[in-house]
Amino acid sequence: MQPAFVLVHSPSVGPLTWAPVAARLRARGHESVVPSLLDVGEAGPPFWPRVVEDVNAGMSQLPKDNPVLLVAHSNAGLFVPLLVTHAALPVRGCVFVDAALPALAGSTPVAPAELLDFLRGKVNDGRLPPWTEWWDEEDIAPMFPDPQSRAAVTAEQPRLLLAYYEQLVPVPVGWDDDLPCGYLVFGPPYDEAAADARRRGWLVEQLPGQHLHQIVDPDATADRLISMARRLEATLR
Repeated sequence: MQPAFVLVHSPSVGPLTWAPVAARLRARGHESVVPSLLDVGEAGPPFWPRVVEDVNAGMSQLPKDNPVLLVAHSNAGLFVPLLVTHAALPVRGCVFVDAALPALAGSTPVAPAELLDFLRGKVNDGRLPPWTEWWDEEDIAPMFPDPQSRAAVTAEQPRLLLAYYEQLVPVPVGWDDDLPCGYLVFGPPYDEAAADARRRGWLVEQLPGQHLHQIVDPDATADRLISMARRLEATLR
């Protein structure tokens, strides 16, 4: 049984950031689900148990005992060690897509100190504005293929508590022992994370684009994920 793709979006945005890729994967004969993490910010700290709960709920759509490939975008990458160790289905591998990497051990801050300082200036009643409102228009506009996609993705964004970005995410010991991992980078600033993944001995590939390239070119993204999944699966044989 080939692994199903579990596409995990950043809690800063929503499942529509993965929906076009999921549709392409299914069209190519691959099981694919996109768990919704839109309620993560309502849980209160610690937030990671709700991330695990929501991803496992998404996996419940798949056949029992179907192996999965976890694919995490952006800051969803920080939760991958916990998703692996608490997964409802057997995990055969992980792919980080333009994603933050978890620390090698201990815990990982969701946001570095300089980003937290930036975010604290945007808080209103403990909550932040939607992610796309943090940045200048010239930075956000190129991430979207058309006004319709931008409107849809923007509309479903949550307003997260600042506490979400202040959290430390635990890193279980040995989460990636004998588990093949890969990194798909679109471009800066995640080229540094890709270099880190390469130092860890992971499979690293590039598909040039902006941070939301998966909605700009879902066909190429789906094809690359399928290719990487096959390469990671081959290491288990």
